[in-house]
Amino acid sequence: MLKVAYDGTAYHGWQIQPNGETIEGVLNRCLSELLQEKIEVIGASRTDSGVHARENIAVFDTDTLMPPKKVAYALNARLPEDIRIQKSDEVEANFHPRHCDSRKTYEYRIYNATFSMPVERLYSYFTYVPMDVEKMREAAGFFVGTHDFKSFCNADTQVENTVRQVESVEVGKADNVITIRVTGRGFLYNMVRIMAGTLMEVGRGRLMPEDIVQIIEAKDRTAAGPTAPACGLTLIKYEFL
Repeated sequence: MLKVAYDGTAYHGWQIQPNGETIEGVLNRCLSELLQEKIEVIGASRTDSGVHARENIAVFDTDTLMPPKKVAYALNARLPEDIRIQKSDEVEANFHPRHCDSRKTYEYRIYNATFSMPVERLYSYFTYVPMDVEKMREAAGFFVGTHDFKSFCNADTQVENTVRQVESVEVGKADNVITIRVTGRGFLYNMVRIMAGTLMEVGRGRLMPEDIVQIIEAKDRTAAGPTAPACGLTLIKYEFL
């Protein structure tokens, strides 16, 4: 099992795509070269194009005699600088990260100031429109619990069940950076980015905090706010329960 951190700016997401480089593709290629066997990793979270991660999980099968903890060091020597393994370890042969009870924490960053800040541009969404953080905090509370989040899912997503459990949504501000931190047992496609986009509509005064209740009940993607840009989103933590 690998704990993988990456800057997603240059990649077309986690999952292998025919039209561009992906995190999964780079890991497969570099691991196959390192271990001299065909390696195909399984990722815990298939992050979108442009989304970052401090701690995603990947597993793979191998016949190598290399000590598991050494794989991280050897692999990092081959990986590009925007992908780094934080830890490598051995797990049970039948371990599958997407078939385990788990908790994920995402953070969405908004740079809210009169002018943009160049060093923030790759890791936060910039807006000069003032945000009411207190109203955003109030609205965030309505997301917590087990709900049908169909309104907060990409309309083209093919899933049978859109019910998800959100454990916490915290909104904070330090200097010019507003952070939205969301923890839950699982998320729909684009769910956190749509939640962030909707909370920003509350912050701008276009929605009231209590409107979140009606948006959830609508089960209609058009009822929620826009999908926030990918650059502001980072997978912070992945925990197995």
